[in-house]
Amino acid sequence: TSPEHYPSVTTTRTYEDRLQTIANVREAGISVCCGGILGLGEKENDRVGLLHVLATLPEHPESVPINALVSVKGTPMGDNGEVEDVNAFDMARMIATARIVMPRTMVRLSAGRLSFSDAEQFLMFQAGANSIFNGDKLLTTSNPEFDADEALFKKFGFRGKPAHQGPRVAPAEADGKVHISHVKGNTQEQQYA
Repeated sequence: TSPEHYPSVTTTRTYEDRLQTIANVREAGISVCCGGILGLGEKENDRVGLLHVLATLPEHPESVPINALVSVKGTPMGDNGEVEDVNAFDMARMIATARIVMPRTMVRLSAGRLSFSDAEQFLMFQAGANSIFNGDKLLTTSNPEFDADEALFKKFGFRGKPAHQGPRVAPAEADGKVHISHVKGNTQEQQYA
């Protein structure tokens, strides 16, 4: 969420603490995975605020999960009954915006995915999601079985890539017809050959 909305979500640490954690992870040479959860009572400008913060970091995160809140009983959001429904269009808008402002980032369709139909998930992938988390469980919620995800991707006509690799390079880029660069501070360095 945005820096402005963050204090209404948690008070155990500050937004600046989170940003410092991202900097520490990056400095340690670890790939950064940092995204957001929709459905925490945020407004549209809070969603934009989150993406603005991530897109204006010195380097974009390698992975940005876009989550729909899955309320879990026994948690403040699961017990207070004030959880807002997040629809497929909310998710698609957030994913599409993340894809535009962070084009080399793995935008992950993540928690809450099971609450959306196959057609809604397809919409989210077409909006710019290019990754999922798979395995038995996310932090607090179940994930589909691997075979179910494999069948879904086959239905969509998607082809997977090996895990722990960045996005595929477009043929025009691989052939040298297009040059993608990465701006870091006041200097420019090539991110992909």
